[in-house]
Amino acid sequence: MTRHPHTHLVDVVCSTCGAAFTVRSTADSLQVDVCSNCHPAYTGVRHTVVAGDRIDRFNRRRALAAT
Repeated sequence: MTRHPHTHLVDVVCSTCGAAFTVRSTADSLQVDVCSNCHPAYTGVRHTVVAGDRIDRFNRRRALAAT
């Protein structure tokens, strides 16, 4: 006969936004990188990478090559 592991309430902390919530787990503590409060798939907000310098540099080289 197998026994179920003992679970207890654990506070989970998101390292991105700092949100905390409680779940039942066998671990002593949990820390997640992204939670449902800050994940783009749940919030609908996309974080764009700032790559303006690279794009500007590419466009300048392309313009120089065209002339």
